[in-house]
Amino acid sequence: MRISERVKQILANYESDNPGTKANLARILMQGRLGGTGKLVILPVDQGFEHGPARSFAKNPAGYDPRYHFQLALESGCNGHAAPLGMIEAGAATFAGAIPTILKVNSANSLARGKEGPTQAITASVRDALRLGCSAIGYTIYPGSDNAYDMMEDLRDLAEEAKSYGLAVVVWSYPRGGNLSKDGETALDICAYAAHMAALAGAHIIKVKPPTAALELDAAKKVYEKQKIDSSTLAARVKHVVQSCFNGKRLVVFSGGEAKDLDGLYNEIRGLRDGGATGSIIGRNTFQRPRADALSMLDTIMKIYEGKL
Repeated sequence: MRISERVKQILANYESDNPGTKANLARILMQGRLGGTGKLVILPVDQGFEHGPARSFAKNPAGYDPRYHFQLALESGCNGHAAPLGMIEAGAATFAGAIPTILKVNSANSLARGKEGPTQAITASVRDALRLGCSAIGYTIYPGSDNAYDMMEDLRDLAEEAKSYGLAVVVWSYPRGGNLSKDGETALDICAYAAHMAALAGAHIIKVKPPTAALELDAAKKVYEKQKIDSSTLAARVKHVVQSCFNGKRLVVFSGGEAKDLDGLYNEIRGLRDGGATGSIIGRNTFQRPRADALSMLDTIMKIYEGKL
């Protein structure tokens, strides 16, 4: 596998990691249409746990088959595919070595209670990731939750084990619970804080939601206003979130969120690109569309990250 100069520069930011972990990061960064550019588009299909099968796949019934998503990620030129244990097991042999996979090792579900203390169950192991030939594990933390400390401690153990075996660590950092308001979950100060916590916890790749211009914490609001931190555009807000991840020395990808119309999605991608985001990890906006429409959409997204649109 040829390693581009840009990818070599990125790998140099991970000074403590062993050759195995750097090789797996390189596999993700060198895969697909954006391979070698330092940009990423990843297809995550972990929504079945969170939302249930019908809410996730009824719009495009082909999505009930896990192998459909492997094929979609591969044909579209994505850098990788992220999914829970059962979905990766269902296509592991057919697609072995074809595309880097990220095993999502914890999950929540919409049947559970606990508004102030949302959490996730650990549903897979590092040994599962090794057995299935994955390049990384993925783990969600909920900064703000009354259970956030327990989640962070579990992440510490899983990340240590994964790195010892040469796997990369991807952290979904989604603020929720506790005293956070609904608007606060995507407020600029909270998104930047959540991304920074994921970097501090040792994540190689950090996933957060696109930030709004809202500010949640009074103490933070004073600093943002005094220091004149720009929140006027999505690009400016993304730039601040990326800066919060060791001044851009960590890979930061942004979620696609709920289904959007294409113009809204493409404008959002341009804002992410212009703010210096590493890329996007887009699930429902991809697999809930018919296959041809999804491929066309991903083609446009990759052209935007390539600077062609």
